[in-house]
Amino acid sequence: MNRRTGPPAGVSDGSGWRFLPSFLISAALLAACASGPSTTLYEQLGGEANINAFVDDFADRVQSNPRIARFFVESDMERFRTMLADFICEISAGPCQYQGDAMPSVHLGLGINDAHFNALVEDMIIAMEAHDVPTGAQNRLLAILAPMHPDIVDTPP
Repeated sequence: MNRRTGPPAGVSDGSGWRFLPSFLISAALLAACASGPSTTLYEQLGGEANINAFVDDFADRVQSNPRIARFFVESDMERFRTMLADFICEISAGPCQYQGDAMPSVHLGLGINDAHFNALVEDMIIAMEAHDVPTGAQNRLLAILAPMHPDIVDTPP
């Protein structure tokens, strides 16, 4: 039996050849990582029960946060909790359907600025952390919500 111990015909026996198996394994691992997680964001957030729990926590936090509480004084907080939980559930590939108003119409004319928006995001992160939402899932959710910034923040003319 004639076994070849070197590189295939036509390939020089340079030092790079011995690293090919490692390269192929690394490439396969990277491809698997690039394909994304096998679970939905909804599942990573903990499903409907955990979304409801961190939304409740978040609602309590914004109502007591002196930087933004004034925006919630006249709000129907039970509706707010329900609508926000449904919204997060839907955008995270969960089974819920958001039936609330569009973001621009809800926030129009409230005078929300970047500092208010950032305070709200901080409260959301704290609530998610308190309910053991993994950092990666938090980041994925915030990345979906971030493009709504212009619909929420009033920009000066």
